[in-house]
Amino acid sequence: MDLQVFGHQSPDTDSTGSPIIWSWYLNKIKGMSAAPKLLGEPNTEALFVLGRWGFKKPAIINSINKGDRVIIVDTNNPAELPENINDADIQGIIDHHKLVGGLETSGPIDITIRPLACTATIMFDLMGSDVVGMPDPIKGLALSCIISDTLEFRSPTTTIRDREVAERLSKELKIDISKYASELFRAKSDVSDFSDVELLRMDSKKYPIAELTFRVSVLETTEPDMIFRRKKSLIEAMKTVCEEDSVDHVLFFVVDILREESTLFVPNENIKKVAEKSFGVNVLDDSVVLPGVVSRKKQIIPNLKL
Repeated sequence: MDLQVFGHQSPDTDSTGSPIIWSWYLNKIKGMSAAPKLLGEPNTEALFVLGRWGFKKPAIINSINKGDRVIIVDTNNPAELPENINDADIQGIIDHHKLVGGLETSGPIDITIRPLACTATIMFDLMGSDVVGMPDPIKGLALSCIISDTLEFRSPTTTIRDREVAERLSKELKIDISKYASELFRAKSDVSDFSDVELLRMDSKKYPIAELTFRVSVLETTEPDMIFRRKKSLIEAMKTVCEEDSVDHVLFFVVDILREESTLFVPNENIKKVAEKSFGVNVLDDSVVLPGVVSRKKQIIPNLKL
């Protein structure tokens, strides 16, 4: 059976594109047999990117079989992977998030976790001189992942290396980064076909704060008013998500890409307490604006307090 390469649940552009990029590298450069997989339906931006560069959507899997050979990318958190992930033969991890712990392997493996904004940047560097063999569609995927994860270099997670790789790829592809980023963000913002529950889960991670478990959801958009008009129904849908996902609360951040700020929905006193303690704000309504906050990894998760 092929080596399976996949990222986290609720796949964004990086977790959709990186498995394809690394599978290409393993197949075409290393002579292996690898197949990209997804752990859920990609978001609208990721679907746009697949179409833009001529890729079919990889197969979606919900579980794995005992002994399946896998490489995990864009996460190392068991909570974002199949429940039986430790039944797999994990052969590698490529990631840019903090080390969580909990994964078990049958032997020593290659693990690369680097403080960069995007998994695709790490993969580009791991390939070394082999990147000269990258076909344009793979370059396009890598560029898309970097632009998406850095919010076109607006995110504080952006490094000099992310920018260098993106600029090299855009030059080789003869693509204007700003114009292409506008296309990506337009696709990302088109969420009209998604239900409230789907929006709350679309780009989310479970996270414990003290004795409670939260689903921390981030929706990046250039059209926040479209989301704000649904605030009442989204707050109501949080009850469903809490019941079905076995979490205590939902933290829902609407990231305004262009204004470089987030709005946190505040449905109850517990969330108000989290907002005030975590971000030093005074909450007076059912939402609060957090200027400059755009990154869950660097600005939201590390600051959460109850």
